Amino acid sequence: MSFALFLLLLLVVTGAVWALEALWLRRARPEGEKQPWWVEYSVSFFPVILIVFLLRSFLVEPFKIPSSSMVPTLLVGDFILVNKFTYGIRLPVANKKVIPLHDPQRGDVMVFRYPEDPSLDYIKRVVGVPGDRVEYRNKRLTINGNLVPARQVDDYLSKERMQFSKRFVETLNGVEHQILIEDDAPALMTPSRSFPHSANCNYNSNGLACTVPPGHYFMMGDNRDNSSDSRVWGFVPDENIVGKAFFIWLNLNELGRFGSFR
Repeated sequence: MSFALFLLLLLVVTGAVWALEALWLRRARPEGEKQPWWVEYSVSFFPVILIVFLLRSFLVEPFKIPSSSMVPTLLVGDFILVNKFTYGIRLPVANKKVIPLHDPQRGDVMVFRYPEDPSLDYIKRVVGVPGDRVEYRNKRLTINGNLVPARQVDDYLSKERMQFSKRFVETLNGVEHQILIEDDAPALMTPSRSFPHSANCNYNSNGLACTVPPGHYFMMGDNRDNSSDSRVWGFVPDENIVGKAFFIWLNLNELGRFGSFR
């Protein structure tokens, strides 16, 4: 059971008890008699659960970075906030968009439900939007025939792996971000299996080229050679979008990372 569904069920149960207490139980109880424990707890927690549910469903949701696929932008252990309304208002649990607002843009860091298992949340960078022709060959990114600018800077030392990787500053749709490249990693990331709209992609020993179908997005990790992303499992449909990542609020291993991502 997902946390969102659990929170909704908890809200319904405590809300029903709260309403029952306000409309009937309180009046039927002898004067001076204490509330039963289940009524007391439900009445106390219902407002808190309601506030948490509304905040998490429509405003911001916390998310913990579970892997190194977005290094150096996001590190394992970063706790981030995800804006839930940037890309439109969605119904809780069902995740169905009811009020469209803005579409994801190239360069956005986005949290979404993993297409092969929607119970899992993933985070990657938007590289291709509907209609884009995305090519990633010999570890260089091209969009609609235009090579995406990338300049090399100092190498990056991974504290987890104690290994240096080449670091570049890539500019995608005016957004500068750092990416990592490992020379000894293969250029081709073979798809694990056929995925929806896989006919839109072609692979060779140098990489791949894909045309992003309507209502879908092509996602890549900033740690390019250590990221399972759209190169492997395909496109992310709009209905899988959770929100836009925008803020680091905690990393217990590196307290100085507070607010270092936007």
